Amino acid sequence: MRVGLDVGGTKTDAVVVDDAGTIAARLRLPTGWGPAAVADTVATAVDALRREPGVDAAALRSVGIGIPGQVEPGTARVVHAVNLGVEELDLEAAVGERLALPVSVENDVKAAALGADALHRAAGREVASMAYLNLGTGVAAGIVTDGILWRGSRGTAGEVGHISVDPAGPLCRCGQRGCIEAFAGGGALAQRWAQSADYPVLAVFDAADAGDPLARELRAGLARGVAAAVRVLVLTADVDTVVLGGGLTALGDRLMAPVRAELAESAAASPFMRSLRLTERVEILPTGSAAAAIGAALVGAARETEEVLAHG
Repeated sequence: MRVGLDVGGTKTDAVVVDDAGTIAARLRLPTGWGPAAVADTVATAVDALRREPGVDAAALRSVGIGIPGQVEPGTARVVHAVNLGVEELDLEAAVGERLALPVSVENDVKAAALGADALHRAAGREVASMAYLNLGTGVAAGIVTDGILWRGSRGTAGEVGHISVDPAGPLCRCGQRGCIEAFAGGGALAQRWAQSADYPVLAVFDAADAGDPLARELRAGLARGVAAAVRVLVLTADVDTVVLGGGLTALGDRLMAPVRAELAESAAASPFMRSLRLTERVEILPTGSAAAAIGAALVGAARETEEVLAHG
């Protein structure tokens, strides 16, 4: 059995999976703020999972963690996880001894890409290549080919959020104008909406349905941004499927309908784009999917395999 944790800005989703990829236990708890609190969240989650019915604590072999920020390749060190109040944190050093298990860390979007691919395979829908497009506070993607994460030469493969698709578009936090994230990132949408709401993007969609001009403009821009990201991923990596995940996908068909309409509109104007059948190659993760935590468990399993090979 292996533990996988998806450490988010507000909550941590934790699972135990067996060798078949079946979830034996799952729990969620609030994520602490700052390096020490994040490390304590991880340790507390693993300790709690050990006590869950159906979990053989003695059978646990590894802990994999998906976390926002940049993860230094080959280490458990994360930097610039600003949504967690973490500038730098070595999670293996912080919790490895307490847990007495190997600890591996991966960027959360990349871990979710592995999890989405694993769920496809478990459902008998195996594809040669997949892109997981995360629509949350920001926009980013992970690309998996034959079950293996593609990182690129410097680990930035799939970072589509900061591709500018409109030089005259809204200012992005990266300094460019018209980035995909400036149109489709939840943080950017909330900033441009500039009205108090617990769930700003949901508020935008509700106001758009009621006829608010600004909300309708923002909703249309969101659809254009997501459609642009799908086109970029297919045209550059030629993935079989683009799977949408992240907080914004809780909107379900309210999000998917305008995105598919944008893709259909570009196809109507171009025989080449029609040949790509983009509307058939995009789908959405079910609400509440544990893809990110499952992917993190796979990251831990990969580390375990590497250690067995290295030490005979």
